[in-house]
Amino acid sequence: MNLKGKTLFITGASRGIGLAIGLRAARDGANVVIAAKTAEPHPKLPGTIYTAAEEIEKAGGRALPLSVDVRDEEAVKDAVARAVATFGGLDIVVNNASAISLTRTPQTEMKRFDLMHQVNARGTFMVSKYAIPHLEKAENPHILMLSPPLDMKEKWFAPHLAYSLAKYGMSLCVLGLAGELREKGIAVNALWPRTTIATSAVRNLLGGEEIVQASRTPDILADAAHAIFLKPARSFSGRFLIDDTFLREEGVTDFEKYRVDPSRPLMPDFFVPDDA
Repeated sequence: MNLKGKTLFITGASRGIGLAIGLRAARDGANVVIAAKTAEPHPKLPGTIYTAAEEIEKAGGRALPLSVDVRDEEAVKDAVARAVATFGGLDIVVNNASAISLTRTPQTEMKRFDLMHQVNARGTFMVSKYAIPHLEKAENPHILMLSPPLDMKEKWFAPHLAYSLAKYGMSLCVLGLAGELREKGIAVNALWPRTTIATSAVRNLLGGEEIVQASRTPDILADAAHAIFLKPARSFSGRFLIDDTFLREEGVTDFEKYRVDPSRPLMPDFFVPDDA
């Protein structure tokens, strides 16, 4: 089984985790819709929707780069419609776009609070909403959120309440949509990394190159997502998956290949339950 001919709509796919998921699907011959904001080169962030499209096509897939702000309802509706018109349907939606600000409540500007909720929770809800009528027609439809397990512990909220609320909003969408769409045969799941992942966000916001070197590469999430998409949608839904635990269940034994620097101890990510 593979994703040949399947169409994936991935938000935030111009770089990092979203692009890695797209590239893994492209190696199967999938169609990848790159729905992201970066159309022009950014001084601090690598890649645009167009460079991502080039990588997707070199990997063996077909690409549709679309400049999309997931806060903009008309832009989302238009992007989903263009994806369906271009590739004839929609099989998989990946809600990866996310905004982060790890500030305590007194230091959190309300415009930053609003941005995180508009991108994370509202954007996830809206992209999923407009994709549902098309996913209903797919053979094995999946919606995947890059969001954490719903582990309601004080320690996940106290240090950065605004971000945690917005990120858990994505996970609440998983909980609700999994139940709402079960009869339609659309799987809805969440995927989250056990460790930090070597992305621009980690480099720029969480501590620079030291944290990156103690991270895993986005490939671990790409491989886990790929395995999720091959699962039967009618029976594999409503799951909150940790990347390495799920891959181990799928028979993966070599996790060293995902480490940026095998000599460094890995840095744990936020939101991973103690018993995971």
